[in-house]
Parts: sequence; C-alpha cells; structure tokens
Amino acid sequence: MGFPALERDRGMLSVLLLSRMPLTGPTYHRPCARSARSRRAAALLTGTLAGLVLWAAPAGASTLVIEGAGDGHGVGMSQDGALGYAVHGYSYAAILAHYYTGTTLGQAPAKAVVRVLVGAKVVKVPLERYVRGVISAEMPSSWPLAALEAQAVASRTYALTDHAGGSRFDVYSDTRSQVYEGVAAETAQTNAAVASTAGQILLYGDQPAITYFFASSGGMTENIEDSFLGAVPEPWLRGVPDSYESRSSGWKLSISFAAAAARLGGLIKGSLRGIEVLKRGVSPRIVAAEVLGSRGATPVSGPELAARLGLNSTWAYFSVKSATSVKREPDLSGRAPTAPTTPESPAPAPTTAPQGGAPAPLATGSSATGGASAQ
Repeated sequence: MGFPALERDRGMLSVLLLSRMPLTGPTYHRPCARSARSRRAAALLTGTLAGLVLWAAPAGASTLVIEGAGDGHGVGMSQDGALGYAVHGYSYAAILAHYYTGTTLGQAPAKAVVRVLVGAKVVKVPLERYVRGVISAEMPSSWPLAALEAQAVASRTYALTDHAGGSRFDVYSDTRSQVYEGVAAETAQTNAAVASTAGQILLYGDQPAITYFFASSGGMTENIEDSFLGAVPEPWLRGVPDSYESRSSGWKLSISFAAAAARLGGLIKGSLRGIEVLKRGVSPRIVAAEVLGSRGATPVSGPELAARLGLNSTWAYFSVKSATSVKREPDLSGRAPTAPTTPESPAPAPTTAPQGGAPAPLATGSSATGGASAQ
C-alpha cells in the first residue's frame, strides 16, 4: 500500500512459495499470508498472465507491457483493503464480515496450543502468545487498531485451521503459513489488538473457517477455486469488491519479447507466437491460458504464467509496444480491464470489542510490490 520506509526484508511468498505458495493443484491453497518478508519476494514472483497474443512479434523488436493490480493470491482478506476500511470507520468485526462472507465470531478452544515448525524443530506455543508473535510480522504495527484486530482474528483462526504439517505440526513459521517471530514481533499496539480480540476466531456455521489473507487485492478479491486451482469452492471465500484498496496497488512491467520467450521456455512448442488468456475469475485474475507456439499451443494456468513472468498478481493485462505503436492484445476471456471500484459508505456491523486506534496516514509512495510492508 505504499509504505516504502516500512518495507523490510521479506522472504519467499506463498503462492509459489512464492511466498506465500506452490503453483497448481490442491497444495496451492495452503499458503495464505503475505507477510512482511513475502511482499518483496512477491514482486519477483507471484502473478499472472493476461490476455496476450504476441503474434509473430520479432524477438528483440517488441516490448511486452504488462499492467496489473494487487499483490498476492487474492483470496480472503486484503491487508491494504483492511487498512482502508479501518481508516473509513469500519470496526474489525465489519472488516472481517466483509472479506469472509457469512462468517460469525466465535471462541477458540480453551488452552489451545499451536505447533509451529521453526527451522527443523516443532515448538508448542499457546495460541494467544503465538498470535502476539505474528501480527507485526504480517501488518505494520502503526496501522489503525481495527485493522490490527482484524489481522489478529484472521491469524488466530488460520493457526487453528492450516494443518500444514499434518499430524506433525500445524503451521510453518514463515510465509508458507504466516510469519511467526515470537517476542521480537510484539509491540504495544499489536498486543492491544490481540488482547481486545482474545480467543476470537471466525466460524462458518459452527466450524472454524480457514482465513486466507494477502497483501493487496487491486480492487476485488477472488473466489478460492479461481486462485488456488484445484481447491474446493468455499462459501466464505468468495470474491468481493475491495472499495478502499489503495490506488498504489496497481503496477506496470515492461519486458522484451525475447525475454518473455526465454521465461516461458519449456511451455513453447517451436517459437513463441503469443499467449491467449482463456478464462478469468471474478476479480478478474487469470485462471487459464495457452502459450502459442509455431508448432502448437500449450495449456497453462494463470499462477504458472505469473510465476514465469515474475508478476505480483494474476490480475494482469497485456499490450505489445513496437517502434510505432502500443497495441492491447486480444483476451479470449471476454473480460476487459476493470475500472477501480467506487468507495462505499461504512456499514454497521456488530462488534464485541472496542475499535480504538488513530487512523494511520496514507502513504504517498509505494513499496516494491505495491503491497503493504511491515515495519
């Protein structure tokens, strides 16, 4: 969201783990959090490929211009969007209700313990202490209390629902799950957010609802099955408008046609002729495409295209710039680039704890990934 001074060293990202994740299939939907360390990595490798047909563009003579939005997988809560809702008066309960459709607040089991894989060792940490060690590693501690409270509930619920290590452990201590830094991550503001939401988790029906989150949506979140390919649709993980997402979440990248061909390497049959986007999700992130070669077409998912091209998000559209013109490439999904959403008025929602906290000033710059950077 534009906090360049707050940007820290971020590790890998889970979408490929990319920071947060593996590319396709059911394992793609495990990583959720885009932590402080993951957003810089996100710029290097999360993303998408949008509607492009580079028909016979000569290598080295043309430039592929990619314009996109968002940072991360797009499923669940946008951290930049949560900041915007908090600044505009939403309580943490209203923020959570917006991003996780149909959920309600409930209570975690008494004396719950989280088994965290730290290096090669599994450490058992009481749930509330675990959450205190996560918040500032996942969200700037200077943000409004309502945003931090929403992150606390999401992180607490995620810790109880991830099951990343099966019977051995629950969560990784890095961006494959969510970043846990222990006491070193604790601040007065983030500890206050944990205390004011003590024990609260999100339920769908009477069961904990896994709460994926990520850095920046670009204006709309995505259905889980259209981002984590192979995942089962979940009623609380549906794409929703993200009205207060920062404009700085938009991004633009230019690479030579020859470099694009090199990055797409093993997907090309013969020589590269282009890429056609076949299907987009509701956001509209790329779901499916084809890499077109002189000897035939190769099906490819949006996440893999994003990984190959080093994009922040699978929300992307393509143009080809030549010496004399810039031409937007065809997109067989039928989804034209989407205009920014119109801000909506705060809607009342029940809350069980005070919102508190002063609004954080909006930054004028943007981080390397277009997402928020933890201090």
